[in-house]
Amino acid sequence: MKKVHNFNAGPSILPAIAVENTAKAILDFNGTGMSVLSVSHRSKEFQAVMDETVALFKELLGVPEGYQVLFLGGGASLQFCMVPYNLMNKKAAYVESGVWAKKAIKEAKGFGEVSVISSSSDKNFNYYPAIENIPADADYLHITTNNTIYGTEIFTDPDSPIPLVADMSSDIFSRPVDVSKYALIYGGAQKNLGPSGATFVIVKEDMLGKVERYIPTMLDYRTHIKEGSMFNTPPCLPIFTILETLKWIKSLGGIAKVQEMNQAKAKLLYDAIDNSRIFVGTVEKNSRSLMNICFVMKEEYKHLEEEFMNVAKAAGMVGIKGHRSVGGFRASTYNALPMESVQALVDCMKEFENSKA
Repeated sequence: MKKVHNFNAGPSILPAIAVENTAKAILDFNGTGMSVLSVSHRSKEFQAVMDETVALFKELLGVPEGYQVLFLGGGASLQFCMVPYNLMNKKAAYVESGVWAKKAIKEAKGFGEVSVISSSSDKNFNYYPAIENIPADADYLHITTNNTIYGTEIFTDPDSPIPLVADMSSDIFSRPVDVSKYALIYGGAQKNLGPSGATFVIVKEDMLGKVERYIPTMLDYRTHIKEGSMFNTPPCLPIFTILETLKWIKSLGGIAKVQEMNQAKAKLLYDAIDNSRIFVGTVEKNSRSLMNICFVMKEEYKHLEEEFMNVAKAAGMVGIKGHRSVGGFRASTYNALPMESVQALVDCMKEFENSKA
């Protein structure tokens, strides 16, 4: 079988051990003689999976007391409305750092006033905007920490005078996070945690129950806290894989070790881009994502982009085509992507460059 280097932006590469153990559980879940696809979510065997997943999630991320971890459906896109449904009385502040932040802003406007305190739309989102002038009368501040399409990321946990909410779909568990600075963190699992179909939510419980509106049962975080993410049938298979991924992270030495690995992978590729005669990065250097590395060919070599794409594909590179709004190339270097894949891409780039320039 040809070696494949999976740079897909999501669903993305997962640890081989997590995939292998999930495949085994599809055939026989923990010796039950049943598939994890068909075991009851109310069974003691699956309840044990849920309990261990929540406990390990909290342990690795350092989630403080007073916070609940939920696993829901609907993706981060559903959270765009669940957040204001549960937290916004009259006004919220948002940072507009990319497409997904814009989508979150659009949904929030249906619940009250939205103050966009900063934006990087003036330069096609090629930098992370400053977080300042936070309105004291807003119910919360919402940020998107990593922007998959444009390849920007914020690497610090901002100090906010009002409750802080973050969409961490594409960089959760890629670096340590001070959860205590946030009222709520959410994201889709399909980047660094598991397959598509599960959404994680970390919520400070005392933030809830303060809005004046009626919240539909399924959209009320308190419903899912009370029922331990089992008010309705949860996404069982993705949760099983999330547990296997968390076990893998722990086996490596935890999030600090994962961060070190991610920094090394990103440095290798960014150095190759910066030292190239034909490739150039699209993001301001102090905003460069460790998860989604975007680059194009210099203007005089633009005509070679399709040819390089074909060469890279023949060499086993998968998922490096840039988003249509940016063009060029995007290499998503999520936690499970091995260094050898980044090295293979860098070698491919250098070989192509030497043949053309």
